[in-house]
Amino acid sequence: MNAGRILVADDQADVREALRLLLKSEGFAVDGVESPKAALQALKAAGRLAPDLLLMDMNYERDTTSGAEGLELLAQARALEPGLPVVVMTGYGSIDLAVEAMRRGARDFVQKPWENARLLSILRTQLELAGALKASHRLEAENRLLRSPGPAALVARSRAMAAVLQVLERVAPTDASVLLLGENGTGKSLVARVLHEASARAERPFITLNAGGLSEGVLESELFGHVKGAFTDAKAERPGRFELADGGTLFLDEIGNAPLSLQAKLLRVLETGEFERVGSSRTQTADVRLVCATNADLDAEVQAGRFRQDLRFRINTIQLTLPPLRDRCEDLEPLLTLFLQRHAARYRKPPPSVAPEALEALLAHPWPGNVRELDHAAERAVLLGGNRLAAADFGLTAAPGAGPDLSLEDMEALVIRKALARAGSATAAAELLGLSRSAIYRRMQRYGITS
Repeated sequence: MNAGRILVADDQADVREALRLLLKSEGFAVDGVESPKAALQALKAAGRLAPDLLLMDMNYERDTTSGAEGLELLAQARALEPGLPVVVMTGYGSIDLAVEAMRRGARDFVQKPWENARLLSILRTQLELAGALKASHRLEAENRLLRSPGPAALVARSRAMAAVLQVLERVAPTDASVLLLGENGTGKSLVARVLHEASARAERPFITLNAGGLSEGVLESELFGHVKGAFTDAKAERPGRFELADGGTLFLDEIGNAPLSLQAKLLRVLETGEFERVGSSRTQTADVRLVCATNADLDAEVQAGRFRQDLRFRINTIQLTLPPLRDRCEDLEPLLTLFLQRHAARYRKPPPSVAPEALEALLAHPWPGNVRELDHAAERAVLLGGNRLAAADFGLTAAPGAGPDLSLEDMEALVIRKALARAGSATAAAELLGLSRSAIYRRMQRYGITS
């Protein structure tokens, strides 16, 4: 019985032959290649003979001591086959190099000359883990995506959201970069967390950053960190979001607002994993899965010269547009139930029921603020209503003419006016609507709204 197929990458023919004989005698199928280039070609062309594990040397003929070629091969192999287990070999007893390789995604390491028993034990263990992960990943992803009690629960009864769920189930277990599009309030940050929780990085950090409204200097420091004395207020060293997200997922919201001058640095870290803290010349690395979100038209931003086209391509390996709430009416009632239960628990009240006429009013409302607006309406109803909620408890009787015949611009202006009236200031209204200060001021200017 075939114990698994192993691809051996080593530039020494005698090493490849020794491994072939050893592994074949233990029931493994073995393919040998002599260079990183040949290893990558083998991975691309494998088809049904795809390896179950890559056993690779860290040094090759071009550079026999630093391990740079091995680290480069490791990164490229993981990009091609994110789920492929990699075990590295080094002939120079460099534990630091082996640790660095494992930090970048290798599953284990062996030193040359190897002990046959230890090598075989490592390979079998990694193949067992990979097999179990492969067999359970789809079910686990589905469980995480559909799980209702957790913070990353998705309600997806509508056809529009079922289509989103199908894409998430296929993409979540990979390391592919994802660009989330859609109107404000459609749940992009929630979907980003779902992608993380249904991935192999679920036990690692999930780090978020809203790029909207931050100056270039502040955003650079937030992304990459800074050293003490890098600028006036830098009184201590501080790690950035890439550093904090190492091994996990980084969610960059409002990516369309990133300053053009900073986009080149962002592109570099996405392509190479390398960056420097502000004020430092020491290069650091981070292994991060990137999820971005925007409600801007990035194609138009590229045409206008405000967004780099190469960065646009880099962040949207998978592009997913989230539907507005008005296009997923079947989800409104279960979403409302979920929000009412959460807010009732938060304010130590019994979960209220909803009068039929109130539910009809909710279904007829255009919801320009989408799921976020429904969440705020549910919170208001829990605070101001009784045990049985009427339409007025949700604050939907605000302005004459507010209905489905309004344009999207009119509805957005109406929501901003309502938020300003409720919150009392533009800053508080921006927080209520999930916008940055600069974003709400731009909309207020567009619609002629004064605070």
